[in-house]
Amino acid sequence: MHNPKIYYYVHTGHRIGLDRFRRACTILRLFKDVDITLLCSDFRIAQVACDFGIEKSVGIDVVRNIPQIANNGDKLIFDSDEANPIMLEDMKQYFSSFLHIKNEMVVVDDKYFEKVDKTIEMSLFFGDDDYEKDLEKNFSFFDGLDLDLQLGFYYFLDYEDMLREKFPKHHEFEEYDELITKSKILITPSPQAVLENLASGGKPIYIQREDYTDKYQKIFDKLNIPVIKGYDKKELVMVLEDLHTREYYQVQQKGSQTYKFIKENLNL
Repeated sequence: MHNPKIYYYVHTGHRIGLDRFRRACTILRLFKDVDITLLCSDFRIAQVACDFGIEKSVGIDVVRNIPQIANNGDKLIFDSDEANPIMLEDMKQYFSSFLHIKNEMVVVDDKYFEKVDKTIEMSLFFGDDDYEKDLEKNFSFFDGLDLDLQLGFYYFLDYEDMLREKFPKHHEFEEYDELITKSKILITPSPQAVLENLASGGKPIYIQREDYTDKYQKIFDKLNIPVIKGYDKKELVMVLEDLHTREYYQVQQKGSQTYKFIKENLNL
């Protein structure tokens, strides 16, 4: 019997962004003492995972190629909604320990709970992907707002250049943490960015993108985070007008709970 290796597969890509990836890196940083290889479903982000504190990362082109890297009897954390019930059952049989991380699991890195001066009045992060150029299609939704723009990882070069021109106050991909923690108000369709900005004392506003999961609705309701659907400009104006009186609830630091939960489920 070989000594089982541990893998963490996360769904990433130019049509789904990096929310799961950012959360996965947060989880893996909790396991500094355990040898875990991160598997990403695209090669580009796997190459820069070291910038997120990940020692071992491998890109694979499709989810069903996981067994080409992992052996029967290894352990897998599966952070994706790609698999159907049959595939999930096959994985449970193939791996000695298998843990499926659901989309709406809340994990925020401790670094976001450190309070820093809020030097950015209002910012926009439209997500790390915008394949259909939805931000450009909905410029009118943001008209009249003085916004700092956080650029995304998967934006096309010509699209990125256009956005840099449209938003003079823009921030490169590498400046993500700085923008999230320094923004008083963050407008974003990224659930992970919402939670990170809230943890750092900001006032996030969530825009529900049609191509993003809506499974965070209950969590955001509990935290009293405003949710805007369908790029409703009137609603955005109302939310911004009432923001100074809105009482947000604080997101919990759950690092140790997450560590314990995964350790027990994978028999580490």
